[in-house]
Amino acid sequence: MPGSPKIHTSQDDVRCWRFCVTGKVQGVYFRASTRKEALRLKLTGVARNEANGAVTVIACGTRDSLNALHAWLKRGPATSRVDNVTVDVEAPRSFEGFSIA
Repeated sequence: MPGSPKIHTSQDDVRCWRFCVTGKVQGVYFRASTRKEALRLKLTGVARNEANGAVTVIACGTRDSLNALHAWLKRGPATSRVDNVTVDVEAPRSFEGFSIA
């Protein structure tokens, strides 16, 4: 009798997406809140402020987790106002945890 199938995530299942978030997203704990949400979703990557007032988020993980982060980024934390979120696919990269730059 066969056992239960093992579910695992291979390196081939990992994707990296670059999000550009605009609106009132600097000075409102957006990056820290993004880090908390990304870690909850088991994503790795980085969030950083840009000179033009946007926040760039590079996140790596499963498609489901990335889609969940995308949905969250469209709302952001209560102190923010998100006007737009764009998404670009990145080549898979290796990050240790999720950092704020």
